[in-house]
This record gives sequence, C-alpha cells and structure tokens, in this order.
Amino acid sequence: MTIGGSILLIAVGAILNFAVTATVAGIDIQTVGVILMVAGAIGLVIGLFVLASDRRRVDSADRRVVYEDRRDPMV
Repeated sequence: MTIGGSILLIAVGAILNFAVTATVAGIDIQTVGVILMVAGAIGLVIGLFVLASDRRRVDSADRRVVYEDRRDPMV
C-alpha cells in the first residue's frame, strides 16, 4: 500500500465515521469508518518506514569513487 493509498483510506474512513448518518441493515457504517482509518494509519506507518529504510540503503550503497580522465584527447 502506498502512502497515497493510506491517506485515501484514512480520508474515506473519516468521512464514513464522522459525516455519514445513514443506516444500513447489518452494517455499522461508523465502525467501518474506524476500521478504514486504522488500516490507513497502519499502512501509512509501514509505508514511511519502508521509504526511510530504502533511502538509508541507497545512500550507503551509492558512495562510489569516480575518476575523471583529464587528458587532452587531441594529443
């Protein structure tokens, strides 16, 4: 789940929990909203953790020595 998807789940869950007053037989819409918000928050934390760990790994592996050839090609 991406960070954008997690934020979308949180937003939809908040709308269902706080803004929707309709009732559906057999389903509590507010509970579904809370479940979506919790799932989105967990996905957001995991996504940020993976993003942070990928950046650390790239930074440490990207330290290479570059040698430039400064000789004149016409000589």
